[in-house]
Amino acid sequence: MEEFVREDEPLLNARRRGEEVGAQPIGPAGGAALRFLASLIGARTVVEIGTGCGVSGIWLMRGMARDAVLTSVDVEPEHQRLAKQAYAEAGLGASRTRMIAGRALEVLPRLTDGAYDMVFCDALKREYPEYLTAALRLLRPGGVVAFDNALWHHRVADPSNRDPDTVAVREANAMVRDDERLVPLLLPLGDGLLCALKRD
Repeated sequence: MEEFVREDEPLLNARRRGEEVGAQPIGPAGGAALRFLASLIGARTVVEIGTGCGVSGIWLMRGMARDAVLTSVDVEPEHQRLAKQAYAEAGLGASRTRMIAGRALEVLPRLTDGAYDMVFCDALKREYPEYLTAALRLLRPGGVVAFDNALWHHRVADPSNRDPDTVAVREANAMVRDDERLVPLLLPLGDGLLCALKRD
């Protein structure tokens, strides 16, 4: 499954750099799913919570419209520098991205309500429930929210795992599943990709 859609050199380089600095990126299958979702909904405005070193950003922008803009938020300026390098190697111009350095929960309130087609979350796991709340405000009707690591290394399914990250991911999964405003889907790709469509 992870090798069905193969990554090219810019993606492989970005993945290597991410692993070197401890910014573990989404897997190839999850990345391909992000590209598919962005393409499916014709995404023009996307928020990425957790830039990493550019792997997910490349996948997302390859699915977005050619003049679309990815707004990427990360607390680590070095990660964003490496992501910009990855985007350049992938032939994605600087005009395609808006990079914002800072804590997601401080940056997201400054973004415009209902102005985004997609929100992708892959940052602090213990903040996943808050990211969902923000995403519901940011998304237009018909928009999509997605979370990487929804299985969290197989810890989520075991109720005896009560560490803060696992509890938060479990809570976010339940919130997505039970919210009548959303059409939820949990995909067994990589470490789990939780997706939901915001109803009209």
